[in-house]
Amino acid sequence: MERHEIPTHLEVADRAFLGLTMRQLLSAAIGLALAYGALSDLPLPFALRLTATVVVIVAAAVLVLWRPGGRAAEEWVFVLLRYWTVPRVAVWRPRERVSGTRELREVFLPGVTPPAREEATDAT
Repeated sequence: MERHEIPTHLEVADRAFLGLTMRQLLSAAIGLALAYGALSDLPLPFALRLTATVVVIVAAAVLVLWRPGGRAAEEWVFVLLRYWTVPRVAVWRPRERVSGTRELREVFLPGVTPPAREEATDAT
């Protein structure tokens, strides 16, 4: 009878190099490429180019290594952007009622399209 090992820790990312995940390595590579571009291609005096390079390297290091709450810093950026862009208040207003008809009351959230529905017909 063959034995198979059941994988555990599936929610943990694999470490590729120096204890960093592939996502962290890619973020670090992009940060270093941007720092190199800031140092070599900006039409500024050398002191300002060097300052821009240091700022880019520090920002890349923070994004790669800082993990508040066990999540990557770029995930927190997306959470913050989503929080700022989604409305946080839903307003319910009853529609004007036409006498003799029965209407459904609905709540409409901004930015959410209601599902299509078929209109009921009277056979009278």
